[in-house]
Order: sequence, then C-alpha cells, then structure tokens
Amino acid sequence: MSSVILRRHLVPLGLLALYLSAVPASASATAVEAEAELPTVLTLDEAVGLLRERGIDILVAESAVASAEGDLRIAGAIPNPGLAGSIGKSYQLGGGGGVQPYGPPAFSVFLSDNNALAELITGKRGLRQDVARAALAASRGARKDVERTLVYQLRQQFLLALQAQRLLLVNRENQQGATQFLDLTDRRYRLGAISEADVARVRTAKLESDQAVDTAAQALLQAKAAVGFYLGQRGALPQFELKEGDYGHYALPSGLPDTSIETLLRRGFQNRPDLKAARAQLASVEAALTLARRQRVPDVGLTLGYSVQGFSSTAVQVTPPTFSLGLSTTVPVFYFAQGEVQKAAAAVNTQRLLTRKAEAQVTADVVSAYAGFSGSSQLVQRMETGGLLDSAKRARDLVLIQYQKGAASLLDFLTAQQTFNATRIEYQQDLTGYWNAVFQLEQAMALEIP
Repeated sequence: MSSVILRRHLVPLGLLALYLSAVPASASATAVEAEAELPTVLTLDEAVGLLRERGIDILVAESAVASAEGDLRIAGAIPNPGLAGSIGKSYQLGGGGGVQPYGPPAFSVFLSDNNALAELITGKRGLRQDVARAALAASRGARKDVERTLVYQLRQQFLLALQAQRLLLVNRENQQGATQFLDLTDRRYRLGAISEADVARVRTAKLESDQAVDTAAQALLQAKAAVGFYLGQRGALPQFELKEGDYGHYALPSGLPDTSIETLLRRGFQNRPDLKAARAQLASVEAALTLARRQRVPDVGLTLGYSVQGFSSTAVQVTPPTFSLGLSTTVPVFYFAQGEVQKAAAAVNTQRLLTRKAEAQVTADVVSAYAGFSGSSQLVQRMETGGLLDSAKRARDLVLIQYQKGAASLLDFLTAQQTFNATRIEYQQDLTGYWNAVFQLEQAMALEIP
C-alpha cells in the first residue's frame, strides 16, 4: 500500500522535474535567438566581442573544457564501499526421510572497500588525477587556441568587408565622374569638336564604371555575409553597416616600434595557447605512462565480514557471532600489462614529436607574419606618404586640363584615368593587406597589440 502511495506522489514530481529541466533549455533557446540579432552599425571591436560570446566553435571548445573538468572529478573520486548481506535457513533430513528445519536463521554481512585503500597506498588515484589535470590544462589551451584562430579569421573577413565598402565608394565616385564626362563629351560631339569614336570610348568607360559598381556591391554583400556567419547572423541579408574606425589609414601599432624578431619569437613561445596545450598534453601522456607502469602492482581489496546464526545462548544450534577480515587480489602470472605500458610509451613519443612540431610552427608563423608586416607597411607608406597616390591623381588632373585645351588626346586622358583608378584600388588592397598583416602578427604571438 505504501509503495502505491509513493508512486502516486513520484509521478507528478517527476513530471514537475521534467518541466523545470525543460524551462532553462527553452529560455536559453530564446536567448540564442535574441543574440543572433546584430547592431545596425558594427565596429571591429564589437564584432570580436560578439564572437567571443556566441562563436559556435568557442562554445564547443568550452564544452570540451567542462568535459575535462568532469574527467578530473572522476579521476579523484574515491570508490564507494561495497555492502553485501545474506540470510539463510538450515535444514536436515528427519527420521522418516523428510526435510526439517534445523536451527535458527543465519545472517551474514560483508563490507568491502573496493580497492580504495590500495589505490591510495599505491598512488594510482593520484596518478589518475595527474593525467586528468594535465588533460584539463591541454583542453583549456585548445579552447584559447580556437578563440585565437577565430578572432583572426573574423578580423580578416571584417577587413575584406571594409575594403569592399571603400571600393564601392571609390567606384561610385568613378561612376559619377564618368557620367559627367560622358555628358560633356556628348555636348562636344554635338558641337562637332570630337568624333563619334571618341564618344564611343567615353561611353565604354562609363559602362565599365557601372560594371565596377555592381561588382563592388556584390563583393560587399558577400563580405558582410561572411562576417555575419562568424557572428551567428540569421536572416536573408545582413542588415548591419560597418564602421571604419582606425583601419582606414596607415598607423603603426605602439607595441611594435623597435621590436626585434627575437623579442617577437620569445613572446610567441610564451603566449601561444596551442604550444601550451601541446606541452600540457605531453605532461598528461607522461603521467599516463607512469600510471600504466603502476598498474602492474595488483590491487588488494579489503573485506570486513560479520555472520551469526541464532541469538539464544542456550540453543544447541547457535553459532556465535563471527567477525572476519579478508583480502582479495589478482595474481599477475600470465599478463603484466605490457600492452598498456607499450601503448602509453608510444603516446609519449608521439606527443613529444607533436610538441616539437608546435614549437617549429610558432617560429614559422612569427617569422612569416613579421615579414608580411614589414613588406605591407612599406607598400602603404609609399602610397600615403611617398606620394604615389597623389602623383596618380595629379597626373590625371593635368591630362584632363590638357585634354580640355586640346593639348592631349582623349586616349591620353582615359589612360590617366584608368591609372588613377587602378592606383586607388591598389591602395585599398595594400591598406587591407597591411592591417591583415598586423592581425596575423598578433595571432602568431597570441598577443593583442595596442
């Protein structure tokens, strides 16, 4: 009767627990939907902050860290004691050949430590904790490395989107100028100052500027979609606008002046999370090798027992209370864990090689990034302060004046205009390459340069 009443209470309680467990899930799902909305104007710093909050790969890496934390708890857990009991009744054959009860019931109780004491004495529990603790450190390093990689990828896409946005403005300016020049050309043609072939050339240049605007608009939409992907953008089209910030011109980061390649390499070896993760993983497999060797020591189980039959001191059948202490173990006769030790040793050797590879990767990344930074900074400075951009503009303007005065041909002007347009586009590409090289250098050192 009591069990029926208990079940009647447990059923609604179970439904209530199921409902309560579902509430956070639905709330979190709503939060995810709300988080998918992006601000109408987005800066690079805001985009990086949103990525760190909602990046799917980062959240997956955080789950891996939580799993490693659970493994550490499991490794440090002390086995629960085992409890066993029995009750029995003795029987004997009677005089008439029948079976008759003999003596009072017998009771037995046994308590086992499930090898807990032996594991503490042999240090196996501590070694398991060392393995799990190092694995947790490796998991945390891997999580930071995922963030480092994704932040760089987002910054790279954001720079491409800024470049597409600037190129769209450049091409629209060219389109406006080409439209005005076509109108001027049509008037001069009606006055008989130029030939129909000249009008055709100018109209072709105008149509090419229209093509460039459409291509730039498409590239901007694709670049913004790539940025939105990293930020969990939902919807048909990205609706946010990109804010230029400090990335529309050349600027030397304050953390780089007078910095040698040796200093950059030292920073990389100190900060790179993938290298830290590799070293932590090496510590984990080394601890696993020690544990595998320690496993050859047999575990010894401790058992305490109590048994009694009857409680009357006058009964002939009484067996007095009996306490017992027992030990149980395995005898290593046929197998000495050679396979586990060999496998763990191979894992150590493999991880040592992977750690060396990670160190070589840090060196290659830093040197390559520094070379790219040095080269791209020279290109942008030549454009801005070296006068290349201004020279192309002045050459176009002078040829235009000469053309208007009849001292230069239309072909000369169109050539100068194309050179100026190409120089402006090249400048935007060089500027994007420069800031991308700065971010690549940050990624190589795992350091955000102010």
